Amino acid sequence: MSVKDMLLALCVVVAWGVNFVVIKLGLQGMPPFLLAGLRFALVAFPALLFVKRPAIPLRWLVIYGMTISFGQFAFLFLAIKLGMPAGVASLVLQAQAFFTLLLGALLLAEKLRWNHITGIVIATLGMYLLASAGMAGQTAGGITLTTMLLTLAAAASWGLGNITNKIILRNHRVPVMSLVVWSALVPVIPFFICSWWFEGSALIVHSLQGISLQTILALIYLAFIATIIGYGIWGRLLSRYETWRVAPLTLLVPVVGIISAAVVLDEALTAQELLGAAVIVAGLLINVFGGLLSQRLLSRA
Repeated sequence: MSVKDMLLALCVVVAWGVNFVVIKLGLQGMPPFLLAGLRFALVAFPALLFVKRPAIPLRWLVIYGMTISFGQFAFLFLAIKLGMPAGVASLVLQAQAFFTLLLGALLLAEKLRWNHITGIVIATLGMYLLASAGMAGQTAGGITLTTMLLTLAAAASWGLGNITNKIILRNHRVPVMSLVVWSALVPVIPFFICSWWFEGSALIVHSLQGISLQTILALIYLAFIATIIGYGIWGRLLSRYETWRVAPLTLLVPVVGIISAAVVLDEALTAQELLGAAVIVAGLLINVFGGLLSQRLLSRA
């Protein structure tokens, strides 16, 4: 990977890591479903006027948009609104890698290797440590069983989106930006319906009439920097390099998320939460690099 592309990749990692802090700031002035609906409305409009619709069946576009966009961010925004620390959310959401593996084995008959299973078990232990700290009242933030389950539901939705994306790309040649922009149109109406149903028309009107500069900047960041620019650059890198060169860099996202949350939001983790976070990172590392390491060891033997 060239120096320029490596810097671009790191810029995307930083943008995605800070994304969780921006979500937290945006939710201070707007309810979660309304914020998410406006975010994807800004992603879709006016970009879809300039980006050609992907040549895939409508049902796959809807499934992709309802999983990776609606499901993921409905659960994630709600978890953060209920108090889930932004930094911890950025880490727990990486469980999407494990959900993707399990769903791939279940739906696509893909094989699970020893490092995948080991990584899942270790990461699950780390998440138990995080959740148990919250349930025991030993938490500095809002890590509870509810917020943990909501964040895991967001990760599972992301995993379903990954499987859908894999099925789409297996059968069709689809430009990344085309899929990102047009799938963003899918969750807009469901988010607005959920906002009206659960948050109420009075809160919607109040939030829009009194929208703050902080919320506006958060929406701009979420829509254009984290989504359009971020996925645009990432898709370009994936098209130019092998997946194994690019994908592991996402392990840096929760590192950026935790650091930025500590700096901007003054989020601090207790000793048990730090241990849980470290165990989750260990599980992720084993999942990504365990197979490669074992192959090298066998080749030297």
